[in-house]
Amino acid sequence: MLLYFLLQFDWEKLKPENFFGGQILERTPAGLSLIYLIGLAVLIGFLVISFLDNFRRSKYVFEQNLPKEVTRKLTQTLANRSLRLWQCIFVLLAVSVFGFQVYWTFYADESNEQFQALSYKDLRNRRTSAASLRGWMLDRSGKLGSSLAYYKVGQDGSIQRTFALEKEMAHLLGTERGTPGLERTLYKKKADPMPEAWEVLTTIKRPEDEQNDVKITIDRDLQTFLAKQLEGKKGAIVVLNPQTGDLLGMYSNPSFNLNESQKLEDYLKLEGDGRNKPLLNRATREYYVPGSTFKTFTMISAFRAGKQNQTFNSYPEGFVPFRGSRSITDANGGCEPPYGCTELNIAQAFEASSNQYFAQMAVDLGRERIRETAGLFGILAVENPEDTFKTNFLSDIWNTSNSQIGNALAIEQSAIVTGKNISAYDIGLEGMGQGYAGQMTPFQMALIASSVGNMEGKLMKPKIELDLQPQMFSQPLNAQQAAYIRQIMALVTEGSGGTATRVFGEVRGAGIRSGGKTGTAEKLAPLYDDKTGKLKTIKRKVKDEKGNLIEKDFPQMYERTDSWYISIAPLEKPTLAIAVVVEGGGYGATISAPIAARVILKARDLGLLGEQYKPKPQVPTAKKPKTRGR
Repeated sequence: MLLYFLLQFDWEKLKPENFFGGQILERTPAGLSLIYLIGLAVLIGFLVISFLDNFRRSKYVFEQNLPKEVTRKLTQTLANRSLRLWQCIFVLLAVSVFGFQVYWTFYADESNEQFQALSYKDLRNRRTSAASLRGWMLDRSGKLGSSLAYYKVGQDGSIQRTFALEKEMAHLLGTERGTPGLERTLYKKKADPMPEAWEVLTTIKRPEDEQNDVKITIDRDLQTFLAKQLEGKKGAIVVLNPQTGDLLGMYSNPSFNLNESQKLEDYLKLEGDGRNKPLLNRATREYYVPGSTFKTFTMISAFRAGKQNQTFNSYPEGFVPFRGSRSITDANGGCEPPYGCTELNIAQAFEASSNQYFAQMAVDLGRERIRETAGLFGILAVENPEDTFKTNFLSDIWNTSNSQIGNALAIEQSAIVTGKNISAYDIGLEGMGQGYAGQMTPFQMALIASSVGNMEGKLMKPKIELDLQPQMFSQPLNAQQAAYIRQIMALVTEGSGGTATRVFGEVRGAGIRSGGKTGTAEKLAPLYDDKTGKLKTIKRKVKDEKGNLIEKDFPQMYERTDSWYISIAPLEKPTLAIAVVVEGGGYGATISAPIAARVILKARDLGLLGEQYKPKPQVPTAKKPKTRGR
């Protein structure tokens, strides 16, 4: 009869999904775990009470006045001593068992090499690893074919993390050592801790399956293109969307290959390459002298102060800030063409890149105006030159979903000196992007261009996560001021005397209006031996702590001329804010400006300027058949 019942019973009804959506049987292990823990706690409680009770239990009347030698031999005393001994042994055994479990659960994975070597055979570990896999990282298109990080099955059947742009995205993705990148921070917010048994038991609704795939703002094709522009060069390129803050592309060269940096010895080799610094993201963490591109900052400060209509004269002998001061001249030692030595307004001065004009403008603005504008861009304004070493990593400027991502992408804070101890000559040099303004990152210069490119004059927080809503960092300009400055920047690419007019001929031919600013800056850099790659040094005599002259090695330095260009496009509503720097590239119009022009044309092809600029596919016209005359 029982066998018949068992055969006739519908066992499908006992499946988890048939009991209140599977929640009862799903919670059974959690409930049993809680019952076990409660029972264990009660048992431990009784053991503790009985253990203490042996000391506090009152003695019989006839035992109270007996000598200690006699009481020790009594049966009750002997039994209690035996029980206490076994209780201590039980506690030691319990601690040993639980300690053994704690070690293998929490510490063996990091400290026990044999455990690490065999752990992959444990099915539980394999399931845990599979459950904690990072999601796919998709570029801004969201297409699987444009994935930047994904998984594939290796020849040995293992699941391997794979990167589409192993070199081009290396600085953004980061390695498992050193400064973390997106690979170690972007998915951290997804890795919630396992729920406790009580949470499982009391939770009414089963949590939905979590989507770990993440779309970032980077355009994969544009990122690849940026890397090609810097082949054989040292420098960086940053491309932002001024309206949203989206980081469309960012590349620093020299770079490294992610797969070739996994082993410790390979990583240490990269870290020890002081000549090329492949691990250094030059876009966010290398200081450069910005040169004339910084005149954009001075112009913004002038508009904020209401001094945009100021005119200044250019002199053959240059501008002398105060009596006895050295003069500040233009690049050719006199006055910049096409206007020459004459009175200039701000638009003419920007088109011709007049050092004299912007030096005089900076002196006229004064320290406090420059300090105020610097703060709006996250630039640290300090009192003394030595205070520039007190800069921090600027992470709050990023629009991110968690602080870890902001810390991974944090830019080295740029700095400028505005204290009372520097002279008007120093202030003048800063106004033209030299002297104490020489501590700017390429990313910082892209932010300055971005504020002009924003239709409302806002500086939007840069972001890497595509789905985040745009956030404003500051409001350097109003909409009218930003529009006016955009037209002034257009003179650089369209004016008869513009320093990039010739270079941007193809961009104009494509119907794209843009604005920009060239820059050429000299910087002292360490000299390396071409054959050995080692730093060249020179011996100099210096005094030691006791005042004795000793010889000491100092690095040899040489004057390097860096090439700069910042740009916004298309002019009517910019979707690109670009900063390009090439170390030792020479004039900005020669190297960096052509790179920016090519980036704009590539962005057009990718639809990043808007569909109206995207080239239409050419449809071949049908040829008329030839007819023979009769």
